[in-house]
Amino acid sequence: MVYVLNTPVLTNTGVFKAADISVDEARVVLADGFQSAVGHQGTADVLSAVLGINVQFNRQAIVMQPGDKAVVFRLKTRLPEGVVLTAEELQQLEYDLWLLERLE
Repeated sequence: MVYVLNTPVLTNTGVFKAADISVDEARVVLADGFQSAVGHQGTADVLSAVLGINVQFNRQAIVMQPGDKAVVFRLKTRLPEGVVLTAEELQQLEYDLWLLERLE
């Protein structure tokens, strides 16, 4: 399974690998389909615009299994407690994309 996540999170125990990826690399990973677990509408909107694909808001918990991958939106700054940003506000912050893989 391939997921899209709005924050880096280890969904369960196991061996994981995380690496920076480009927007083009993320598009390739997601090209054959994915399940969104993006729990923030603003982030879903930003990812949709950046990736050029529809990333839906879908606040759900996932459990990655060995072989699963996730494209992860990672803010480079920590927000104050309780702050919820709009897509426009998120676009003003630095972020990167990661590929999170469950190896074992």
